[in-house]
Amino acid sequence: MKQRLTSIDVFRGMTIMLMTIVNNPGDWSHIYAPLEHAEWHGCTPTDLVFPFFLFIVGISTVLSSPVKRFDSNTFERIITRALRIFLLGLFLNFFSKIHLGTLEGVPLMLIRLVLTGIATVLLLGDFDKKKQFYAAVGLFVFMISLCFSGIEDFASVRIPGVLQRIAMVYLIVSVLYATTNTTTQIVVGLVCLLGYWALMALVPVPNVGTANFEKGTNLAAWIDNLLLPGHLWSVSKTWDPEGILSTIPAIGTALAGVFTGKLLTNDFPKNKKAIYLLSAGVIGVMIGFLWNDYFPINKALWTSSYVLYVAGWALLVLGVLYFIIDVLGFEKWTKPFVIFGVNPMVVFFFSGIIPRALNMIKIAQPENVETPNTGLIEWLYRHWIEPFFAEPKDASLAGALTYLFIWFLILLWFDKKKMIFKV
Repeated sequence: MKQRLTSIDVFRGMTIMLMTIVNNPGDWSHIYAPLEHAEWHGCTPTDLVFPFFLFIVGISTVLSSPVKRFDSNTFERIITRALRIFLLGLFLNFFSKIHLGTLEGVPLMLIRLVLTGIATVLLLGDFDKKKQFYAAVGLFVFMISLCFSGIEDFASVRIPGVLQRIAMVYLIVSVLYATTNTTTQIVVGLVCLLGYWALMALVPVPNVGTANFEKGTNLAAWIDNLLLPGHLWSVSKTWDPEGILSTIPAIGTALAGVFTGKLLTNDFPKNKKAIYLLSAGVIGVMIGFLWNDYFPINKALWTSSYVLYVAGWALLVLGVLYFIIDVLGFEKWTKPFVIFGVNPMVVFFFSGIIPRALNMIKIAQPENVETPNTGLIEWLYRHWIEPFFAEPKDASLAGALTYLFIWFLILLWFDKKKMIFKV
């Protein structure tokens, strides 16, 4: 029997709302510091978004299967879900690479949206489980083959990504949860964190020299460039913030969620659960902060100190929400957050697709010599939002909040129609 806690939906909803805001500023050149990632070492509120998702993945693994059972059907379900999540992320990277002859602008946008519709049906559609599995496997083989086919359009498609990491971590953690006991899971978590620290801090980097935690010259960057050349983050090109080696400690983030899920499904009184959540949160933040002196808190490297630090904050936020909603029973205010929390994958996926698509619609600006044509979203922001604000950062934030409100209206309609999309 699946369990559903309103506090988890609210926590997930808050996380997806913050993600929507930080990923869609009106102007990328003017953003308030808390809504930007740390430049390298350090942690801002924005750096909490992704690990909070992985933490929730761990919790959901327990809540969706409180009675552990591992057989061929369970394994097929896990593989199917992991592939569907991975492919949603990969399709986001494919979207802007899709071309058809000399088509551009609106005609090309329509072609891309038709393919997006097909991908949506295959990856978010609710149909026979066997067909879901075969569709996911087939699409995976097809898209990965395109990446390495030599076709120019797909020669630089980024293979890693946020959803791709979520998929890989979900796959590993789900199998661990279904096949091992808590002691083994704790050992695996410690090995992931301590082993990653040892690799990053002690192993010399080929062609570079001493082990280090610097941008582009560390062991994780070397492995990314060795195994996925040409298919990495476009900003760096030679390393990826969701790369291969740094996925190891990310398993620890999801395992922290698994342990939290076990606590929440335990028979402890609710007030004790809230105390345990908050206490564990304080401990996690403190250990992560202390470890920072030796292994800097860093999201791009997903350092072990970062894992503990952000898991601590996740426990603190969830502990407060759990106490307010599940202990005190005060939940009338939760509706806006819940509607985001029950449909996170739709928001994540289409928040990436919509701006890419709409900016393919070009608006002529004959008065602007430097940019005679601009994308629709850019044009709307410059003409309908920016002029009302004296401070550029306020205008940029207003643009992000406007996009969030549009999503709220969409999700409110989904809620009224009882529409929930699951991978």
